[in-house]
Amino acid sequence: MVDLTQAAHVVAPQLLGALLSSRVGGQTVTARITEVEAYAAVGIDPGSHAFRGQTPRTSVMFGPAGHAYVYFTYGMHWCCNVVTGEVGEAGAVLIRAGEITEGLALAHSRRVAARGDRELAQGPARLTQALGIDGELNGTALLQEGGVLTLRMPEQAATKVGVSARTGVGGAGALTPWRFFLPDEPTVSRYRPAKARGSRLAKGYVQNLDSELW
Repeated sequence: MVDLTQAAHVVAPQLLGALLSSRVGGQTVTARITEVEAYAAVGIDPGSHAFRGQTPRTSVMFGPAGHAYVYFTYGMHWCCNVVTGEVGEAGAVLIRAGEITEGLALAHSRRVAARGDRELAQGPARLTQALGIDGELNGTALLQEGGVLTLRMPEQAATKVGVSARTGVGGAGALTPWRFFLPDEPTVSRYRPAKARGSRLAKGYVQNLDSELW
């Protein structure tokens, strides 16, 4: 079992291959997670919502690990995160992309613009739309069996993980290498740097995790 009370950047690669399932309206859609991003605690990570402290919007991030932090962005999209760390630390892992493994027809009905199965959950907003996740599920206990939104950890940890800077994060956190993905997975979203490409971190690399996680 993955220890979700660890720091977000330690937990994040361990979530690759995990299954995120929604049972909105009694119908199940499941995504195998193929891409994530870590966001750290207060005063540590300028790219994190929690950097300057707790607000009504981010209060779930400061609660127990293993809950869903679901937020609205750009006035149109929902994003789903797994809360990590000890209570009060406010770490989170953004679920950026996944492969729909159950409920394909329902996912397509929610994502009519998708050009094939690979695009159903290829990006954080697409993933939440395919799974029917919105603000009503903010704060959900993800490890509670039989819940509306649940997370099942992978049976085996990924041994090879792609690593890069996070997508679209600018400023002081622009090159923090906390985006993790499964290499050669067609469902992984397109990387968009906040500044010009050129560094090793911006382009990404593959890390062998056979012996150690990070």
